[in-house]
Amino acid sequence: MKTTGFIAKRYLFSKKHISLISTLTGISITGVTIGTALLIVVLSVFSGFFEVIKGFLLQNDPDIRIESKASDSFLYTGDMKKKLSGIKEVRDLAPFIEGKALLAFNRDTDKVVNVRGIDPENYFKINKLDESIVEGSADLKVRNKKPGILMTSALMAELGLGVGDQVVLLSADGMRKSLTQFSMPRTYRFEIRGTYSRQGITDGPGLFVDLEAAQRLFETRSKVSGIEVRLQQTEQAEELKASFAQLLGDDFKISTWYDLQRPLYDVMYLEKWSSYFILMIIVIVAVLNIIGSLTMIVIQKNRDIGVLLTMGFTPDDIKNIFMRQGLYIGLIGCGIGGGLGLLLSWLQKEYGLIKLSSAFIIDAYPVTINFFDVFIVLAGSLVLCLLASWYPARRASTVEPAEAIRYD
Repeated sequence: MKTTGFIAKRYLFSKKHISLISTLTGISITGVTIGTALLIVVLSVFSGFFEVIKGFLLQNDPDIRIESKASDSFLYTGDMKKKLSGIKEVRDLAPFIEGKALLAFNRDTDKVVNVRGIDPENYFKINKLDESIVEGSADLKVRNKKPGILMTSALMAELGLGVGDQVVLLSADGMRKSLTQFSMPRTYRFEIRGTYSRQGITDGPGLFVDLEAAQRLFETRSKVSGIEVRLQQTEQAEELKASFAQLLGDDFKISTWYDLQRPLYDVMYLEKWSSYFILMIIVIVAVLNIIGSLTMIVIQKNRDIGVLLTMGFTPDDIKNIFMRQGLYIGLIGCGIGGGLGLLLSWLQKEYGLIKLSSAFIIDAYPVTINFFDVFIVLAGSLVLCLLASWYPARRASTVEPAEAIRYD
């Protein structure tokens, strides 16, 4: 058995004296260590931000949303409900109707708002909106001939409204009919039952009313705008998308939580992996040092290589010696850098060492350690180290034994 591994270690970690070669080797290991640690920390922070944004968006977005391709509304039948409920991964279903309406409070106050009609019993299981009530209650039932309405705290403050006040809603269809049929627009009066507050990345529906009241407001009879689905596991959404499409047919559009906010999620992924490739430059710089240090070792050990060849070592054995040196540099750099990166990420996750501006929705940089990201970083760094050792190894394998011994 050839002792290529032992020779590689002797060449790389010789303790006889500190030379330029050992200095370059130390710089190479340091560069790989720093680059690997930074990559793990940066990707963990990007993953943390992704999870934070996803969490806020899922306050308003379901795991899967079902809508009609042909129109703004469709008939939600008992048969459709039975089919969807029969999917074992489905946890809850909630039909809704959504549209814009003109909100009027007094003669001088009106505002165009987004209104969503919901079945509170089912919708609150998916959205947990009732847990965000800051004043009043989530009661949307008809009381004293007035249906209830939920409104955001920001809108309440903007319009100077309070719980118990009454507002009037007029839908766009109602205004259109009043103009084309020369009749008074049909308005609907609601009582503010509660106000809610949620931190979010995007604006969701501002007002919530009962589903039947919304169907009267938007004149859709028994139709709904869509069905929101909460699964047992959010991550199942993409794999179940095709099953939903096959079950419901081509008339329906099936959107996962990712599809609903695709531009934002895509930008975040683009930023994350762009940072990965940019920070890989640090590792590439370290790799250039590996090429230089191993090439100098080949020149310095030219006579030793010739002796090894005369002793029976093949050119492939010589090449293996120097490839192993690149592997050892990579393993040491990746090992130390990976451990350091994971340690820093864990400290930030547990203790929030680096804070964010108080104006942001969280107080410290979020961190999510994704072991696939760690694997990609370590594998990428190690492959670069092996590639860097290829040229010196190939050069060493082409040394002529007679020439090396004669002139050294």
